[in-house]
Amino acid sequence: MTFFSRLDLQEGLRTLSVMQWIPVYVILGAIPIVLMPYLLVFTNFWSLAVLTLAWLAYDWKTHSRGGRRSAWVRNWTLWKYFQNYFPIKLVKTHDLSPKHNYIIVSHPHGILSYGVFINFATEATGFARIFPSITPFLGTLEGIFWIPIVREYVMSMGICPVNELALEYLLTKKGSGNAVIVVVGGAAEALLCCPGASTIFLKNRKGFVKLALKTGAYLVPSYSFGENEVHNQETFPEGTWIRFFQKNCQRAFKKILGINFCTFHGRGLTRGSWGLLPFNRPINTVVGEPLPIPKINMPNKETVDKYHALYISALRKLFDQHKVEYGLPETQELAII
Repeated sequence: MTFFSRLDLQEGLRTLSVMQWIPVYVILGAIPIVLMPYLLVFTNFWSLAVLTLAWLAYDWKTHSRGGRRSAWVRNWTLWKYFQNYFPIKLVKTHDLSPKHNYIIVSHPHGILSYGVFINFATEATGFARIFPSITPFLGTLEGIFWIPIVREYVMSMGICPVNELALEYLLTKKGSGNAVIVVVGGAAEALLCCPGASTIFLKNRKGFVKLALKTGAYLVPSYSFGENEVHNQETFPEGTWIRFFQKNCQRAFKKILGINFCTFHGRGLTRGSWGLLPFNRPINTVVGEPLPIPKINMPNKETVDKYHALYISALRKLFDQHKVEYGLPETQELAII
């Protein structure tokens, strides 16, 4: 009985570690957004809100200059339970020398990018051990850094804005041994994600190549096998009222929030039940061979296209070498649109 109780406890802790992930951001974000106007208008503690805004203004450039990484936060036991829920694994195929800087390009986005978060924003899978002397910086939407408290939380994990100013600073002003991780498909790619799919947005995504050329950072392909398997995405039949509602929600979210609206589901609190938790399916993030890139201050279109084509070739090679090992059929091809 004790043995089974321990198993149940571990399963419960793993489930809770995943359940808390998005709600924590929502709660931390809501506190300053709701509390500061209340303090300013309805209480005598308006000075707290003013001080918070003053600190945000004073510290505004920090998130674009490497942030405030915390090894303690990155090593929380919480992330280990999160990693074991699936489980998630980081796979190295080649060493990354600390003499260079890198842009690790991650595919696919998936619904919520579980693999890229755990592998690069935490130490649950041992990034520092697998890639010694390399400091990872995971790029995400800049708007997150406009919110007090949330800003500090994400900076502590080594997360940075995915904009040219912040990424270029990390690749040119902080010495060598830095790796910025970008999910180039973006949230739009989430709409393509469903079990069995291997489709990514990349054909016209060339900004990361231009950034690599301007900074001389090596490009590193990375593919998370299993990321598309952890949720089922629903696309309803054309002509139905629910499809009409779905399409209008997608347009509204895109226009107002700049993000894509996905209709998806997974498992519930118990295995076999229906809910929004991801399925317990393995995610294996394979990091490929670095592609050396020359430093060119103002690369022309032909040069960008050349190295973009070389990157696509390296990514296809990585995908084809590992697809069977991680559960895809030999005939599966990586579709790039």
